[in-house]
Amino acid sequence: MPERRPFDVLNSSLNNTVIIGMKGGYEFRGVMVAYDVHMNIVLEKAEQMMNGEVKRGVGTVLLRGDSVTFISPS
Repeated sequence: MPERRPFDVLNSSLNNTVIIGMKGGYEFRGVMVAYDVHMNIVLEKAEQMMNGEVKRGVGTVLLRGDSVTFISPS
């Protein structure tokens, strides 16, 4: 099995639904459409989550990479 690097995982998540954890306990779910070397992430059709439930829809959002704590497939 070939070794996978962090950018390989991010690249395989493009155009797929992901859940992103942020500092402060915020979570967002949406379609990841872009990222950069700083792990800034653009989500479309994004929703803010709280305790596993949708709190509100936010549409397109840019999440600052230094605030991201995890990225998980949804």
